[in-house]
Amino acid sequence: MSEQKTKVDMTLIQKLRECSGAGVLECQKALVETTGDIDKALQILREKGMTQSLKKGGREAKNGVISSYIHSGNRIGVLVEVNCETDFVARTDEFKNFVKEIGLQIAAAAPLWVRKEDVSKEIIERERDIYKKQSLQEGKPEKMVDKIVEGRLQKFYTQVCLLEQPYIRDPQGKEKVQDIMNSVIAKTGENLVIRRFARYQLGEE
Repeated sequence: MSEQKTKVDMTLIQKLRECSGAGVLECQKALVETTGDIDKALQILREKGMTQSLKKGGREAKNGVISSYIHSGNRIGVLVEVNCETDFVARTDEFKNFVKEIGLQIAAAAPLWVRKEDVSKEIIERERDIYKKQSLQEGKPEKMVDKIVEGRLQKFYTQVCLLEQPYIRDPQGKEKVQDIMNSVIAKTGENLVIRRFARYQLGEE
């Protein structure tokens, strides 16, 4: 596959994700099956029930579980609350496995917030200021600084916001935690919310 073809494919995948809400791998498979036809790929995702996650996102989720995970060696512990709409879904293996995976993700990747909207304006402006100074010190063209700052801010989100982080079981780093959650939402038919979490590491303040 040529470099140009790969670039086009990634653009198509992103477009399909934006209009479907499905995960990267689901979009990629659908596009491969339809040789890059977005309309046909979207139809396939609809038939598989993979386009419903965004519509379900506005529904209330008040059931669920508070789960704990203790990493081997007893040096890292996680408490996480994940909500769904009904107690029935909370008892399913699909939901339980998802909650377990979230505990593992938090233990391994040490996020600070659930979503990027949780990051305060003060912290965002502080990061922007740091990245701007770094860019100027590196001799970047001034007209490119704002774009560079936004790129580094997005990278910051992938490091500190749980839903923006690369999924730890995806070695290629293509899927985010949000993509995994969208997939579970589609499979269970209910809205899911990662409400809050706490991560403890031995010896940390």
